[in-house]
Amino acid sequence: MKGKVIKSTGSWYQVLELETGKIFEARIRGKFKLIKTRLTNPLAVGDFVEFQLEQDDVAWITKIEPRRNYLIRKSVNLSKEAHIIASNIDLACFIFTLKHPETSLGFLDRFLACCEAYNITPLLLFNKIDVLSEEEIEIVKDMEFLYNEIGYDSLEISSYSKLNLDQLQDILVDKTSVFFGHSGCGKSTLVNALQPGLNLKTSEISDTHLKGKHTTTFAQMHFWDFGGNVIDTPGVREFAMIDIEKEEVQHYFPEIFKKREECKYHNCLHVNEPKCAVLDALETGEIQHSRYSTYIKLMEEADEASLK
Repeated sequence: MKGKVIKSTGSWYQVLELETGKIFEARIRGKFKLIKTRLTNPLAVGDFVEFQLEQDDVAWITKIEPRRNYLIRKSVNLSKEAHIIASNIDLACFIFTLKHPETSLGFLDRFLACCEAYNITPLLLFNKIDVLSEEEIEIVKDMEFLYNEIGYDSLEISSYSKLNLDQLQDILVDKTSVFFGHSGCGKSTLVNALQPGLNLKTSEISDTHLKGKHTTTFAQMHFWDFGGNVIDTPGVREFAMIDIEKEEVQHYFPEIFKKREECKYHNCLHVNEPKCAVLDALETGEIQHSRYSTYIKLMEEADEASLK
């Protein structure tokens, strides 16, 4: 029998049988746990699998189909490297909030680099526009312009005022999407706004630290009435890329990769080499310092990982 993983709690899974649409509680055979991997989880929401039924209609997953793509985060388990958040994604929506909570540009740029690395189309959603002052809205518009210039699509939204939700729905229709962002950025509230009646649990922002409280504790797929589905994920603190050489990192920053052709040396890493077009563009503002800073950090991390 063939199915798709639609919920993962770590030890149990829910699998949607593709032919009938029936949902089964499922487990994995021990052999999957013995596969040598740098990932903490053998299965992720979005995976296509083969399974067989045993007593009490419990499904045992026997095979995982190759993933078209996936996004991963750094694992809190130090003995491993990373945890797959979701797989086989058509569109990855990054929910950016200027405040309540504040989203760092470094976090956004790591997300975009991961999308580039694993061949996933990103969409930037600037959320909670209704709580921003005119000056703050101008800051958001400047950010939109900068990322649009690089080549990324974006949309200003509000789950409460319903700003541009019809337009977002048109983008999401018939796709497998995933919503990412810090805890408290409004992922579950947005899902509820797009799918009334789903009633996902939401929570208020912590007044002490102006950060969101974790309300989604595991990944789960929800289905839109208008067609398609979304994978709701726990708040992610940091994205990761594994098995990446430091020389490859520039491939995942389109504006840097484009400029490399003008560098004097074909193997330029854009750190301190002479006649580097990227460093020149950094000085003129053509390349943003925040983006370049993330590029350097990812190169350093790739270098460190290669030494382990």
